Amino acid sequence: MKESLRYLQNAKEILAKTPVEGNSYTDVKPVREAFGTAYLAVLEAIKEALLKKGIIKKDMPKSIEGYRAALKKYLAIHNGKLFRDFETLYDELHIAGYYQGLIRDPNTAKGILKTAKYFIEKIP
Repeated sequence: MKESLRYLQNAKEILAKTPVEGNSYTDVKPVREAFGTAYLAVLEAIKEALLKKGIIKKDMPKSIEGYRAALKKYLAIHNGKLFRDFETLYDELHIAGYYQGLIRDPNTAKGILKTAKYFIEKIP
């Protein structure tokens, strides 16, 4: 989990350096960058767990569909909540935060990053 937590720490550092005015970040570009980095942290955590399960690098997922399938098959077999949490993080980190740049509130951003950390730490 070291690499995934390093990514997540980088995301937090990016947000910490981003100016805030009132209840909103003033520059959306670094916020989007932070969410992209946090999303990569989640993917790295899944890859690290798959490596522990014996999946070789060439068989690692290469798309969101691949990550979903691997998560269901190897990591969320007895824990459907893990898969639902991944779907939520995909929507919040990748779609709303990175792709669409919709997350502007610092408290919301911090909450989403806490959720990402919790997800990373509970991956078997």
